[in-house]
Amino acid sequence: MHQDAEATITAYYEALRSGESLSSFFAEAPDVIKIGLSERLVGYADVAAGLSEQTATTDDWTVESHELSVSVDGTLAWFSDQVSMAWTDTQTDTDYEFDTRWTGTLQRRENDEEWQFVSLHVSAPTTELQNPEDDLFSWDG
Repeated sequence: MHQDAEATITAYYEALRSGESLSSFFAEAPDVIKIGLSERLVGYADVAAGLSEQTATTDDWTVESHELSVSVDGTLAWFSDQVSMAWTDTQTDTDYEFDTRWTGTLQRRENDEEWQFVSLHVSAPTTELQNPEDDLFSWDG
């Protein structure tokens, strides 16, 4: 089934919310990378293991996209988004909530219509640098 890059991203969000397996969204490549709020996973085996652990130890996901922007050029797509996320760590019974920034790259093989992540980076802004007047650098000339 044909699925465009944006639909793949939103399907990933839905799979995360539903507690489904997430590894199929990533290319089975040694250089695929996923950077999350607390981990850096390189290579499909590490990404798949990390996602499996995340699915097994978390629950009650909220994933709300606010500014999804996707660009496509041939077999490559890149995106950015502002995403509100919340979940429960089932091992510690701790609730987490973050406003996050997502960026990533997806690739579609030449004769394949399926898009997969080759990189995904999720980060949360630090409260110390959220206001421009607090920035360490001044760009006012």
